[in-house]
Amino acid sequence: MEVVIVPDAAAGGELIAEAMAQLLRRKPDALLGVATGSTPLPIYQALTAKVRAGAVDTSRARIAQLDEYVGLPAEHPESYRSVLRREVLEPLGIGIDAFLGPDGAAEDVRAACQAYDAELARAGGVDLQLLGIGTDGHIGFNEPCSSLASRTRIKTLTEQTRVDNARFFDGDIAQVPHHVITQGIGTILEARHLVLLATGEGKADAVAATVEGPVAAVCPASALQLHPHATVVVDEAAASKLKHADYFRYTFVNKPEWQGI
Repeated sequence: MEVVIVPDAAAGGELIAEAMAQLLRRKPDALLGVATGSTPLPIYQALTAKVRAGAVDTSRARIAQLDEYVGLPAEHPESYRSVLRREVLEPLGIGIDAFLGPDGAAEDVRAACQAYDAELARAGGVDLQLLGIGTDGHIGFNEPCSSLASRTRIKTLTEQTRVDNARFFDGDIAQVPHHVITQGIGTILEARHLVLLATGEGKADAVAATVEGPVAAVCPASALQLHPHATVVVDEAAASKLKHADYFRYTFVNKPEWQGI
């Protein structure tokens, strides 16, 4: 696993955005897996700045969704499809026809999960998948003790997650869906490059378990240790519990083949 320690979230966003830009220069129609939440926003902002500066062309890029609420229509302002349209597609100038995502409003949600895995395969697979991490080590909505071989499936949101997300629904927890569709860990691991960004001291324990702990279902993100090209980008606060932080700093700066992450 490649670990990169950066000064702050903005530096992490710039580093990852440049990796995405390099990918798009090599493969203009690359399929980029994206996530919602506040953590990846510096990445999207940095990549948007590169597009506006003419440093990269995203006109042929494709976008794949990591997860989606169950029961919200696609046009609902807080569906993850709508959020990604506002935060990723529109700023990058990518049309909705280049967007792949599960149908959270489907009558048969289990079939929709299987259909999304099949759609990702038909599209040639995800080239680069962005990930965040929860304080308990979850990725996507794969909570602790999720199967490390799991596929895209329905998951039940914890009460705390619904309370946390109520701020997006006018503070009304009754409006927050009880279920989501999420790519499973097995699905996530099929992407060619996994890039996890974590910032803040609150993520330090989860980062240490992911990078230096055993591969275990109790920390779903630890499955990244099994991937041939996984990069973990962390700020100093999120790296504070790493026992080998100095080693990671040295190897990243000094590896002769480095041309990005």
